[in-house]
Amino acid sequence: MAFNSPLEKLLPLLVLLLSFLVILLVSSANIAAASTSSSTVEEAEALLKWKASLEFQTNSPLTSWVLTTNNDTNTSSQTKRRSSPCSWVGITCNKTGRISEINLRRAGLKGTLHDFGFVSFPNLVVLDLRNNSLSGTIPTHIGNLSKLTILCMGKNQLRGSIPQEVWNLMNLRILGFSMNLLTGSIPSNLGNLTNLSLLYLGTNHLSGLIPPEIGNLKSLTELELSVNTLISSIPASIGNLTNLIMLSLFENQLYGPIPRELNSLTQLTGLHLALNQLYGYLPQNMCLSGSLKSFTAFDNHFTGPIPKSLRNCTSLVRLRLEGNQLRGNISEDFGVYPKLDYIDLSHNKLFGEISRNWGECRLLTSLKISGNKITGKIPLDLLKLTKLKVLDLSSNRLVGEIPRELGGLVSLFKLDLNDNHLSGNVPTEFEMFSDLEHLNLAANNLSGSIPEQLGNCLKLSYLNMSKNKFSESIPFRMGSLTSLQVLLDFSQNSLTGEIPPQLGNLQHLEILNLSHNKLSGSIPSTFIDMVSLTSIDISYNEFEGLLPNIKAFREAPIEAFMNNKGLCGNATGLQSCDFSRRSKSNAKEGNKLKILIALPLLGTLFLIFALIGIFYIFHIRVRNIKNELGEMSNKNIFELGEMSNKNIFSIWSYDGRLVYEDVIEATEAFNNNHCIGVGGYGSVYKAKLCTGQVVAVKKFHQLQDREMDDLKSLTSEICALAEIRHRNIVKLYGFCLHERHSFLVYEYLERGSLAKILSSVEQATMFDCVKRVKVIRDVAHALSYMHHDCSATIVHRDITSKNVLLDSEYGAHLSDFGTARLLNPNASNWTSLAGTYGYVAPELAYTMQVTEKCDVYSFGVLTLEVIMGRHPGELISSISPLLSSTSSAAAIELNILLKDILDQRLSPPTHQVAEEVVSIMKLAFACLRDRPQSRPTMQHVSQNISIRNPPSLEPFQTIKLGQLLTLEV
Repeated sequence: MAFNSPLEKLLPLLVLLLSFLVILLVSSANIAAASTSSSTVEEAEALLKWKASLEFQTNSPLTSWVLTTNNDTNTSSQTKRRSSPCSWVGITCNKTGRISEINLRRAGLKGTLHDFGFVSFPNLVVLDLRNNSLSGTIPTHIGNLSKLTILCMGKNQLRGSIPQEVWNLMNLRILGFSMNLLTGSIPSNLGNLTNLSLLYLGTNHLSGLIPPEIGNLKSLTELELSVNTLISSIPASIGNLTNLIMLSLFENQLYGPIPRELNSLTQLTGLHLALNQLYGYLPQNMCLSGSLKSFTAFDNHFTGPIPKSLRNCTSLVRLRLEGNQLRGNISEDFGVYPKLDYIDLSHNKLFGEISRNWGECRLLTSLKISGNKITGKIPLDLLKLTKLKVLDLSSNRLVGEIPRELGGLVSLFKLDLNDNHLSGNVPTEFEMFSDLEHLNLAANNLSGSIPEQLGNCLKLSYLNMSKNKFSESIPFRMGSLTSLQVLLDFSQNSLTGEIPPQLGNLQHLEILNLSHNKLSGSIPSTFIDMVSLTSIDISYNEFEGLLPNIKAFREAPIEAFMNNKGLCGNATGLQSCDFSRRSKSNAKEGNKLKILIALPLLGTLFLIFALIGIFYIFHIRVRNIKNELGEMSNKNIFELGEMSNKNIFSIWSYDGRLVYEDVIEATEAFNNNHCIGVGGYGSVYKAKLCTGQVVAVKKFHQLQDREMDDLKSLTSEICALAEIRHRNIVKLYGFCLHERHSFLVYEYLERGSLAKILSSVEQATMFDCVKRVKVIRDVAHALSYMHHDCSATIVHRDITSKNVLLDSEYGAHLSDFGTARLLNPNASNWTSLAGTYGYVAPELAYTMQVTEKCDVYSFGVLTLEVIMGRHPGELISSISPLLSSTSSAAAIELNILLKDILDQRLSPPTHQVAEEVVSIMKLAFACLRDRPQSRPTMQHVSQNISIRNPPSLEPFQTIKLGQLLTLEV
């Protein structure tokens, strides 16, 4: 065939070329498909290898991870689809069939990442393993996931440091490692992650500085570094993060002033700086854009005015500034907050009157302004707060009567008006408080009778009306308050008449104080049913007759009964009652005999009482001297401890120059190079003195204007340690109050704090079960001594792993008595909340009463922490509903194995050690019971923790927590 044109001549060539291209494309596709198929199989095999190393439940997403290879033509299409990992639950693939997302959040996984084949997933962009029980370290191979944009491993049990390779994942937008056990520091190359928008590293054990390079992360909208042990100032570079809407730095060891640059963070909705050692002024522009919802800065050392931007911050929902030294007029510095739910301004230096603005905060549920200098009357505008549940105006200078209309706040369950100058009668309208659980009207000028209508407040568990001017008798309707559990205190009034027998109905009451009144008659026999009573005080009344034969009366000190008419019974210091009746014919002879016996007996008793009086006056004087430590001049130096030529602290000169100069020289004027720890009230330094003796020096923050908090902590620690000598309590050698420096000097313990050892993988591994049992036993002995063997009971109030120091032989020594209280049996022992979050007994959140049972609860938390190797907060939260009853049926169903919560860095205990661990865990759970009276005493714990129990009938590996919760100890 002839070709008529050039195009026709080229046509065969074009067809040939097109055919070649089709063949080439088909071949490439087949090769790519084969390659993709091969890679997919590799990814599937990597996942299956990791799956084999994990523990998971039958309903876990991992049960769908099954790889089938069936070439049968009859195989269903569904089975063929499941042969690919792209169909597995929790797995997402991209368009090429490669795995791009692994999302196993809350999948119940238990195991490690060591068998996770990071190199097999080059296309992975999302790895979400949050809310599991993964442990071990984070492998360095995670750096192979170069395309990752989301990496979330929060709320696991991961340990060790964050690998450097993580900080090189340049595409990350979200990075979350919160709520693990990670240690180490945050490196400066964090600044490489310039695409990061969310960074969550909170609730770990990270230490060191916040690197200034964090200011490079200008895309950040949320930064969470809270609940770590970061020790630094807040870097000014954070001010560069102008897109931040949430900044959380609370509960670290941050110090210094807030950088001015933070005023640039005007978009914040949440700012959390609480529980640090920050000082100076608060940021002034924090709510300039009107978007701030939550601001917490409590328990720092902030001074100066309330930020001006807060006045018109109508977006506020939660504000906590308590525990600082902020100044300002509460009438002028705060505005109307229509969305506000919770505000606490307590324990600052605020003044002025409560303005009408607060009544316009209609959503407010909690209003706390205690411990300031607020004056004026309680305004009726507060009656508009119909949702209010907590109202605390205590420890101010309020005057006038309590408004009757206050009874209209029917949602209230906590009302504190104590320590003011309020007068008049208690409104009978208080009977409308149907949900009220806590009422404190103590230390005012209230008068009249105690209204019987209070008997209608049937949910009351705490009632304190002491230190007022109430008269007449105790209403019998008080016996209707059968929910009273924590306290009933009518002391230091002018009440008359007899105790109504109906008070015996208060069978759950723990503390009853009727002292310093004009009550008469005998103690009702119905009190025999008040089996929950742990403390009773009926001193300074006109009671007579037989005391009820129950534990609270039998074990009460003599001071609880003194200055009455003629009490008798089975109680310390009281004579037994004589109920014998003689016939009339022998009456005269009997009377003569009584006179003959009585005269010498009265003489003897007079002498005894005189000696007791002298001893009592001497004891009071000694106590007053201790209390006056806070008023000593700065130059006074006192010596504590025995005289010894070998101990330099026993030969201090009067003005303290000898030891003072030696300590200054040994610490190089308290140079940070010698600092071994930082606490809320000061820093601790290691000092080697000129004699060669090595000591620990606790230097308190400088007392500017004789700041009472630091001074109180200093004198509390001196008084507490001066009272005690025990091998498991740190020894105080001496102290110095100086115009420049105030410090304590005590023994140096080589291994440092228990918290430090538990946070180090290497040290914790060496800290085996035998040593841990010994430490728990030592702490129990120390607390038992403080609670039961000291002349005045001492409550530590801050039992934590940071306050337990270990010597070279792993002997435990209780330290840091800055918050300790010497309990006064004649007082109620109320206090502001002290202690460390996570260790504080739950009742202190609403009673503020110091008892030994507060330490017992903290000991329970500490014990679990030692056994588990980490703080047991999550475990306690999960079992707390089961701790209210030792026979709870629900507790039996708690199937968590004991072996699974033990520190996984250690080998499981065996034989006798395993039995001791079981015994200790039973005691620990008993210490954590909800009701304080249900917890054992430390004396009981100390005695039982030393008993070698017989072998258990059940293998250690099978013991469940539910079994331990239901056992009596």
